Amino acid sequence: MTLPSAPFEVPDAASEPERDAPAGIVDRHCWREAVTRKIPSLRAFAWSLSRNSADADDLVQETLTKAWTYRDRFEAGTNLRAWLFTILRNSWYSSVAKRSREIADEEGRHAARLTAEGSQEWTVELHALKVALDDLPPEHREAIVMVGAAGLSYEEAAEIAGCALGTIKSRVNRARNRLAEAMDMPRGAY
Repeated sequence: MTLPSAPFEVPDAASEPERDAPAGIVDRHCWREAVTRKIPSLRAFAWSLSRNSADADDLVQETLTKAWTYRDRFEAGTNLRAWLFTILRNSWYSSVAKRSREIADEEGRHAARLTAEGSQEWTVELHALKVALDDLPPEHREAIVMVGAAGLSYEEAAEIAGCALGTIKSRVNRARNRLAEAMDMPRGAY
């Protein structure tokens, strides 16, 4: 009795590119099957980059997610393995760049040193200023806004308001005094 020659023939590396370049992956089943066959190679490549099993698994998962999301961009007849490896490599470099901007701070020491000036005081003062402006007579409010906030000259403000130069100066002065009083500021502090 003779044994059949090579009943379990193992494909050699030369036959691999034929499987890498399927002509026309059309339906989901074929796509999923072709990509699934590449997972061991993807995992090996991911481990060679990250040197960590958990990171390699995360990287492969991210690669598969991106490949599935952008499967319509894969050109039938091109090298699927190269396309997947490119996605994996780009994802790796993106994560390395992101990690370089991050600070490891498990114990919170760095975060404890960070401070930010509170904005509550400014919010309260801004609200008080708004209330004080609303309490001014309309012509005084208009004058102080044109000269103080908009930066117009007295002459320009007088022309816009349709009044004499002295009148606009008087309105601005009275508005400043009333605002200072309402904001508990000493006169002339503005």
